[in-house]
Amino acid sequence: MKEENKVTPRTLPGFMELLPNEQVMFNQMKEKIRTSYEKFGFLPLDTPVLELSEVLLAKAGGETEKQIYRFTKGDTDLSMRFDLTVPLAKYVSANYGMLQFPFRRYQIGKVYRGERPQKGRFREFYQADIDIIGDGELSLLNDAEIPSIIYTTFKELGFDNFTIRINNRKLLNGFFDYLKLSDISMDIMRCIDKLEKIGADNVKSELLNIGISENAIDQILNFISISGTNNEKIKALEDLNISNTMFEKGLSEIKEVVKNIISFGVPENNFMIDLTIARGLDYYTGTVYETFLNDYKQIGSVCSGGRYDNLAEYYTDKPLPGVGISIGLTRLFYKLNELNSVKVDKESISDVLVVSMSEDISPCLPIATAFRNAGINTEIYMNDKKLKTKFKYADKLKIPYIAILGEDEIKNNTISLKNLSTGEQNTLNIEDAIKVLKNVKK
Repeated sequence: MKEENKVTPRTLPGFMELLPNEQVMFNQMKEKIRTSYEKFGFLPLDTPVLELSEVLLAKAGGETEKQIYRFTKGDTDLSMRFDLTVPLAKYVSANYGMLQFPFRRYQIGKVYRGERPQKGRFREFYQADIDIIGDGELSLLNDAEIPSIIYTTFKELGFDNFTIRINNRKLLNGFFDYLKLSDISMDIMRCIDKLEKIGADNVKSELLNIGISENAIDQILNFISISGTNNEKIKALEDLNISNTMFEKGLSEIKEVVKNIISFGVPENNFMIDLTIARGLDYYTGTVYETFLNDYKQIGSVCSGGRYDNLAEYYTDKPLPGVGISIGLTRLFYKLNELNSVKVDKESISDVLVVSMSEDISPCLPIATAFRNAGINTEIYMNDKKLKTKFKYADKLKIPYIAILGEDEIKNNTISLKNLSTGEQNTLNIEDAIKVLKNVKK
């Protein structure tokens, strides 16, 4: 009988698959983000990965549309979601009459972009988003609460040294209008948004290429380079005495947001006004955010977002202003894992491995059941192997404890509980063993 050719197992480029221990760490990060979002009262939402193309692409164009995974099934034109914001806009528009506003939702899910895969950038990746949507209006207090959510989330993830950089698009738009450059304001913002990556000289070259005079470029670079504390930057902006309605509105908003961020309890060493933060996307209209881990600046921004005037303008005439942020979870995990800097509570799913000293594992079964009934994650080693092999198995999976059952333990209704990190081993009854193992859960 002719042997069939085997297919080489391989994963598409740009799609991340993790080893089990890495997946445990990834899931812990995801769970900490979810818990942090719910702490602030955000409601869970899960939208379909597939949408009708006419719905999903209502707002698309340019590079975004080129990256869409789009196909037909029968007579239906389908596309895979490329972010979580457009599905949110669709959802709010479709369910407007049944939602309570402000509508606070979080979503942690996979999105798809058919871009060229690079190291640390993926075609399938998780985003962890929150948005607050208003019905007709939305208080600026929400713009100030967002940094407190970012602060809480990254503290929960185990980071202390990070900076939330904030700006206001009205400040930039007003300043460009003051320079008579409002017709190319978006082009300018896309240039200065690259400052961190390409440097001031290259930004200057790009600004020259879009037809801005050297004098205006100098004014722009001086403006975005204003330094000092938050209060000193606000004072410097006031001292410019720019008579422009948009600029004055932006200055008023950023002053109020900074004051309230402090009231929300975010330390001033964790946030700062940064006039270079522009966010290249054109739908942001007010406050914008970028967050950086100061010890890992090579990762780039790990959390970004901002305020927009009308989330769902392509689906409804109702004005639905909002503010939100997104954490690129897959990229963040990949980069931190590469640097061996993922901070986790524990590396194993199981708290204890129950093993038998003999071929008969039946005495292990009620022990494992008692542990599980007490809320302890428990695995039984089923194979008839040497004790050394069983210990090696637990060590490889980072299981912190082994519960050993030999003849003496079975006769005395006890177990020998061994801590694999310290080597300490004690003979205990079931109740006392449960007390020890419950400390692993804390």
